[in-house]
This record gives sequence, structure tokens and C-alpha cells, in this order.
Amino acid sequence: MSAEQQDITQFVTMQAPFSMLEASACSYFVKHLDIAYLNRENQAQWLQSEHPKLFLIRSGLYDLVDSKGDIVTRLAQGDYFGFPSLLTGEAMQNRLEVQKEGIVYMLPQEPFDYLRREYKPLEQYFVRAHANRLLSSHYKSKTESWSERKISELMTRKAITLTPDSSIRHAAKQMQEYGVSSIMITQDAHLVGVVTDRDLRNRVLADEVDPQQSVSSIMTAKPKFIFENNRVFSALHLMLKHNIHHIPVLDENHKPLGMITSTDLLRQQKSDPVQLIGRIYKARAIVDLKRYAKEIPELLRGFSYNIDDISLIGKLLSGLTDALTSRLIYLYQQEHGVAPSSFSFICFGSQAREEQTLHSDQDNGLLLPDGLNDDELAYFKGMGEYVCENLVECGIRRCPGNIMASSELCRMSISDWRERFFKWISSPTPQAMLNCKIFFDLRFIEGSHTLYSKFYEQLTHMSRNELFYAAMANDIDSNSVPIGLFNNFKTEKTEKNYKYIDLKKRGVVIINDIVRLYALRAGIRRANTQERLDALLKHTLLSKEDIYNLKDCWRFLTQLRLSTQINQEGLPSNCINPDQLNSLERHQLKEAFYLVKQAQQAAVFKFARGSL
Repeated sequence: MSAEQQDITQFVTMQAPFSMLEASACSYFVKHLDIAYLNRENQAQWLQSEHPKLFLIRSGLYDLVDSKGDIVTRLAQGDYFGFPSLLTGEAMQNRLEVQKEGIVYMLPQEPFDYLRREYKPLEQYFVRAHANRLLSSHYKSKTESWSERKISELMTRKAITLTPDSSIRHAAKQMQEYGVSSIMITQDAHLVGVVTDRDLRNRVLADEVDPQQSVSSIMTAKPKFIFENNRVFSALHLMLKHNIHHIPVLDENHKPLGMITSTDLLRQQKSDPVQLIGRIYKARAIVDLKRYAKEIPELLRGFSYNIDDISLIGKLLSGLTDALTSRLIYLYQQEHGVAPSSFSFICFGSQAREEQTLHSDQDNGLLLPDGLNDDELAYFKGMGEYVCENLVECGIRRCPGNIMASSELCRMSISDWRERFFKWISSPTPQAMLNCKIFFDLRFIEGSHTLYSKFYEQLTHMSRNELFYAAMANDIDSNSVPIGLFNNFKTEKTEKNYKYIDLKKRGVVIINDIVRLYALRAGIRRANTQERLDALLKHTLLSKEDIYNLKDCWRFLTQLRLSTQINQEGLPSNCINPDQLNSLERHQLKEAFYLVKQAQQAAVFKFARGSL
């Protein structure tokens, strides 16, 4: 063996998958490879679609660019590319752009196929690499669709703030100087209020208030806000719900980052979903709500064709259900008078996670103060029944388990709710675990946010129980992904003998359960699975790689699940026939299940076997 071959062999044996294979695999690779010195002038000639190759980078720096001109990934020493075409037989879709010229080893199709046949771990490695690349890039938005953009992407300037003791005159001058229509009031770097140009007109000029007074006398205290990683759709929904035009944007530590206005958001793109939500919040009668609700299925189909990430349908559907619920509460109070005490109308399960589908049913409840009398309790009994019955009329099905505010067990005082959760946590029976999976995904919809926050604080304190976490981990382990021996799908059959996989039960639910467990352990006050994963990036319970894998797998499985429902393919709800997928999609689905299984096993090891 020449000195050059020895050098190449030494390098190749250090790279996966050859580092895990016998020496004969590496020897075959080295004997059959070609070597190219890649630069900007010759890069095109080596990436010819009619002659696919496996490329292994020895030196240099390269960008892999897709057909739209977006960078898929940056490649450096030890990275491979070209394997998708070798695996699928399809023409090469991406091109290479040399950033720093260097040496690349190239293996043609025939010897690559030989290595795949003779060394199954090598084939699995490249199949998995291909699936991971698809998972990490296919569902990232490449468009300017308003619904898929994060609030942080619209931020054009830093937060403009004043302290509460600043004068009204100073606030007006600051707004004029920076050319803004609002300003945030902060104390100890935390948001305490907002002042807008409308406040200056209505609360200062109209009332002839002395401009030397402190700005705290006219500010809107405890304003609504949104986090930087929320979507534009969520901000629009919040504005429509509360009829506000300015929303402070905070980071995960509740520090102000800037302000988003209704003009900023509507400039992105007006849309039918947002207009429908706006009409719902302005409905004057039940008959109007029913009419608007009938538009939802067709609207969703049209909406799904205009977005890259169809999983946003869940957030849209939950937003529509929130709007219907809020307006029904308003109409009930219009008819029966203002509520006799504070209350919090809350939701659980898929609505709380903002992951509803066309087949989701109701999961909601009423949180009430302690010590209400019979008349007050009767008022809220009527509210619960009114809201739930009319949601049914609007197409939101009753919960089979009666988890609805119309039920006495879901319409309780804060003490009764606390006692109920405590029993589940302290005695984690299988039924208690099932309840926890539903009720620990909760979210505020309408009423007193102060009452809800008080309850959530108590719930967070109660759930800090290692035995409870262990029980949840064991419960997660009782479910399994549909992958059997030899990496084959484990399918079920319908009465007509059609094969299917339940994407919800065998995939999405497992991810939700895993993420809920880590979120509870980290004290994260979010219900949405993707937002919980984003928040977990600031903790050490999960690695960034594991978090990104779970995010990508959840989005991919949700994408398949919702497209099946929307296209009405004739299978049971949430199910798909893997035989109807192409080979790439089947590889991708298997890889998603494989990653979910890994995360499932890791959660069991950490929580049920005491490795934390």
C-alpha cells in the first residue's frame, strides 16, 4: 500500500460508518474511490446528475444549496453528500458551492451499491442520514407566509422603554424622537405597562391631564404580551380577541425586546382565517357563530394548500375554538348578566396544546374561587352548559369522557381542582396517569388570568415529585412505536382488511407525553409541544440534538396525520397506510419512529431508573 493510500485509509477509518465496520469495508472504499480537487471553476463538472457519486470531504468548506437557492447545510471535513441520489435513483436536486477549495473523495454508484449489500450498518447509516436531513429541512418554511413566521423575524428595532416615574411629556418626546406609536414602561427590566399615542389623546389631552405627571398614571398596566418565538398568527389572534393594536414582545425570561403593532402584522398578509376569527369575536348572536363555524372545514382545506407547514392547522383550529368559546361566554353574560365573581374558563388536551384537528372534541373546564354560594354556582353551571352545548352546535364534538365545563367534575373551585390533581400525583394509578396526560396540558381562555395563575403556581409546586415523574415515565413506556424486527412497520387492519398505522397513538402522543414529562420537570408553563421544546433549550434535561429531533419528528408525523384527514383518504382518523407512501417517505417515517423510540427509552432511563 502506497503512502497516499495509507493516509487515505487512516482518514476514512476515522469516519462513521467505517469507524464501526470491519477493515475490509474501508479497504474496498479506498480501492474504488476517485479523488478531486474541488474549486469554484470545476465544481459543476463533478456534480453531474447522470453520474451520481458518494462524496466524502477531506478538506475545504462547501455549501449545499437547494433549487430555491437556500443553503441546506454547510459541509466540512468528514461530511458526506450525494448519497440521496444513490439511495433513491432520483436526479440530484442540490448543487454545491465552494466556499474554500479542497480535496473530495468520490465513490461511484456500483461500488456504493456493493457496500450497501455487504455491510448493512453502512446502508442504515446513509438511510438514516438522508432521513435526518429531510426531517431537519423539509418542513422549515422557505416562504414569506405570514402564518409561519416568528414574531422575532418582524422585529426591526430594540425595545424603547421608560420607567414608571418618567413624565408624560418625556414619554411623548421619546415617541416623537423614535417615530413610534407606543412605548413600554419597565421596572427592574420587567414590563409593567404600555403607553400608546391613543392614551396620550384619550387620557391626557381629552382629560386635560398635567403632562408633568408620571407616565404610570395613564399607562395600561399589566398589558397583554407575546413571546418572540410565537407565530404571527398567534399575535393577530391576540389582537383580535382583546381589540388591541400594540403587543409588547418578550424573550423567554420575560425581558422586553420590542413592540409589534397591528399594522406590522397586517402588512404581512391579510388572510381568510384571521378575518373569520375577527368576525367570530364580533358576532352578536348564536346564529352568527353557527354560520361562521360552517365555514371552517372548507377554509382549512384552502389554508392548507397555501402553507408549507400544515401542522399550523392545529394552531389555527385551536384559535378558532378559542374564539368561539370566548364569544359564547360574552353572549352568555349579555343574556344573564355579568359574572357574580371572578372565574377562569380553561381548556385541556389538544386545544390547550393548540394541536386540534378536524376530529378533535371538547376538553374544557371552569376554575372558580372558593366559597361561592348556591346562586353563584348556579350561574356558572348555566355558563358551562351554555358554552359546551353551543360549541356542539358549532361543530366541536362533546368529549366522550365528559371533560367539559358542563360537567360538575370540570367546574370546581380552586381548592377542589387542587385536591383532584393532588390525588393523581400522590397515587399514580393507570387511570390517574391518563388523567394527568389530559389535565396537565392546560391553558387559559377567558376570565380572570390572576385566578388561573394562582392555580397554576400551586399545580407547579405539587408536581415536583420524583415518584410522580417515574410513574409518568413508566406510563410512556407502555406505548410503543409501530416498528418491529428487521425495521419493518407493524400495521393494524380495518374491518375491510386495509392496513394502517395510527400516527396519533403510536407517534404524536408518545412525543407529547415525553415532552410533557420534561416540561413539568423543568417547570415550564407552556402547553404547546413545540413551545415546550423551545423552552427546554434553556435547560439541560435534553440535548439540543434531541430537542431538534423531537421537534422535527412531531412536525413530520403531524403533517402526515393532518393531510390524511384533509384529503379524506378513507382510513380511520389519524391513520395512514404506509404502502401508499413512496420509498423516501417510508424511510423518513421509519426514521421518525426510530428517533421517537430512542427518546422514549431515554426518558424511561432518566426518570424511572433514577439517572437524573
